[in-house]
Order: sequence, then C-alpha cells, then structure tokens
Amino acid sequence: MAGSAGRLASCVIAVSLLSACAGSGTTTQELKTASDQTAAEKRASIRLQLAIGYFQNGKNEIALDEVKQAIAADPDYADAYGVRALIYSAMGETGLADENFRHALRLAPRNPDLANNYGLFLCDAGGRPREAMTYFESALKNPAYATPVKALSNAGNCSLKLKNIDAAERYLLDALRYDPDLPATQAGLARVYFERRDYTRAGFFINRLTETAKLDALSADVLWLAIRVKRMLGDRSMEASLAAQLRKRFPGSPEYAAFESGAF
Repeated sequence: MAGSAGRLASCVIAVSLLSACAGSGTTTQELKTASDQTAAEKRASIRLQLAIGYFQNGKNEIALDEVKQAIAADPDYADAYGVRALIYSAMGETGLADENFRHALRLAPRNPDLANNYGLFLCDAGGRPREAMTYFESALKNPAYATPVKALSNAGNCSLKLKNIDAAERYLLDALRYDPDLPATQAGLARVYFERRDYTRAGFFINRLTETAKLDALSADVLWLAIRVKRMLGDRSMEASLAAQLRKRFPGSPEYAAFESGAF
C-alpha cells in the first residue's frame, strides 16, 4: 500500500457543480444544472477550482485561502469543506481535517466521493481503519457513484490493515475488473498474495505495477514489498533496482532500515 501522503496526492478530488436539491413543497427530487446556479455559487465554484489547482501543486496555504473565499461566497458548499479537509490532512492537521470532512458530510450525506475520501482519511491519517470501512461501503452502495474503483481499491487496502486478507482480496479483485492498471490495486493484490506466501501471484502483480507506474513514484512501503517479493522469487537484478530506489529516495525510512538489517 502506498503511504498516507502518496495516497492523498493520488486522490482525485471530485467537485460537483451539480448538487441534488428538493423541490419546494413537493417530494420530487431535482438536479441543479449550471443555469440554476446563483452568482454566489458560481463564484464559489471558480474559487474552489483554483484551490484544487494550488493544492495539486503543493501550494497549500494559497489553496486554503481560495477555499475560504469559496465558503464565504457559499457557506453550504459541501465540496469546499471536503477539499479543505484534504488540504488539512496533507498538512498533518488531522483534527481540522476530520472536522471539515464531517461538516461536508452533514451538508451532503449522500455524496459518495466525500464518503470515499473520508474513509481514506480515517484508514490512513485518522488511524481508524475499522470505522473507515463504513464510509467505503456507503460510497459503494450509492448507484450514482461514478468511480467505484476508488472505493473498492481503498476498501481492499484498508482491509489489509485490519488483517482481513479474504475481504481485501474480494475488494481488490473487484477493483481490478474496473481498472486493471490502477497502481494501488496492483500493490494491494501483491500484498494479499505475499501475506499468503503465494509469491508467484505476488510477483505477477509487482510486475504489473512496475510496468504501469514509474519506480520513482512508488512509496517506501510498496518498494519494500516489491523488494521482498523479488527476493523470494530469486530475481536479484530487479531486487537491486528496487533497492537502489529505496536507498536513494527513502534513506531514513523504517523500510530502508529493515532492508539494511536483512529483515526480508
């Protein structure tokens, strides 16, 4: 599994310009379209798009200021609170991140992207993987969820943290059917089979991973997993290449310390 920061960086922020709203005095549900947006909502949307751009470029403080202006324009803009939660999480402000995720979900309790992102936060930075599973399941049960592969992959990797290998395999194989090239899914399945000591299958997914993702984009824990798989398969050449990446990029990591001590 990738580390918390890496998974957050790869998290696709879904910002919906079309939010569900109930018609006044009727039970009929309508969807807002762009023409229904007020001037304030349009300003908020533009500010949030700017915030996302700054966040993806690592300019967290500027991104926070843009989110603040989006919320000032539209105080009930759930996506703005969701994006602010992601920024706070990236900055290590877990308490503020949790507070903003919860507020976003109070405003939009049926938003599957918010549920998935909160689940990912709980599993990683929040340290509550068991609670996270509830949010992944909530996202997956929503028939309007456009990208269930994200929640499936996240649920699979979170199940690994809970040592529920069978559940992890089910989630990750389902994710694989949606997108066979998603690195988080391949790394997760490699870990599933490594835990089962099925090194041939683990090696298959490590090979898929290294074919579809750059080595210099892999996190320390994924590199260490790949090194151990290659060691078990006797592929010393690839093991050496992976070890060189670990040494170069993560010399002070626990994974490199484990490698140096020979804790394969």
